[in-house]
Amino acid sequence: MKHISILVPQGAILGSIEGPRLVFAEVNALLQRMGRPALFQIQLVGLHHATRVCGGRYTVAADVLLSEVSRTDLVIVPAVDGDLAQALEMNQEFLPWIVQQYQRGAEVASLCMGAFLLAATGLLAGRQCTTHWAAANEFRRMFPEVELREDRLITDEHGIYSSGGAFSYLNLVLYLIEKYAGREMAVFCAKVFQIDIERVSQSAFVVFNGQKAHEDEPIKKAQTYIEENYREKITVDQLASMLALGRRNLERRFKKATSNSVVEYIQRVKIEVAKNSLESTRENVNEVMYNVGYTDPKAFRLTFKRVTGLSPKQYRSKYHRETSVAG
Repeated sequence: MKHISILVPQGAILGSIEGPRLVFAEVNALLQRMGRPALFQIQLVGLHHATRVCGGRYTVAADVLLSEVSRTDLVIVPAVDGDLAQALEMNQEFLPWIVQQYQRGAEVASLCMGAFLLAATGLLAGRQCTTHWAAANEFRRMFPEVELREDRLITDEHGIYSSGGAFSYLNLVLYLIEKYAGREMAVFCAKVFQIDIERVSQSAFVVFNGQKAHEDEPIKKAQTYIEENYREKITVDQLASMLALGRRNLERRFKKATSNSVVEYIQRVKIEVAKNSLESTRENVNEVMYNVGYTDPKAFRLTFKRVTGLSPKQYRSKYHRETSVAG
């Protein structure tokens, strides 16, 4: 039987504690209906017998205290909410225990903003990780040694897993169930809980707001210029000349400040405007393309799909705001 320890951090999001517990428990229930033994021993593990979560709205009762668990097979690190620095401080006692369990052979999985707690252990240094796209800039600032893949829905590296934002943690739970119990069981759980098991990216959900939480004023000026002139053909040399910077110096500073190259930033600004048009207007794809400064339909489609994971037509079909109700 595989022992699963779902942590109960202070300030946790309730759904990312109960959600995994519920899905793993469903596997046990199905196996028992089939006359087979349960596969998972699931425990909520806390620093205290009762922990306030969701800003104090709910109290979660732990099955066992952290000090009572000497060995486990899988550690689930739920999402935390609110002030992240404060959340890390309140949950410091979990960190050495997580490291100890990993060193003893346990696997570790962070859900959404739980990546901040996992990164604070040092286990992610030099490794890939994902988290909620809205927290990507803050994560990079706090953990520059981690390779953040904000486009990914799931990462899996040397027994350490992470999931993207919000309810995408369910995709990671299904991924783990497939690993431990097989594809058939994972598909069954996907049907019971109505989870799209084939999702691999959170790119389509990302709202690009730029990265301006830095002190490099010339780079902020460049970002503002790009955002206000997205219809134009902007070049790196043009920006370098405008800011009186060498091209290489501009590119180095831009990447450091925004985590994007200049060209990537220009593309992401244009695609974000295009996404908004596809969601809210009746302009056809070519009109949207021209309005954001593209003239080559193939280049626009390729860039759009690379950024969002969907073609422009697929994106519109998925997210356009319907103005009428059939019937």
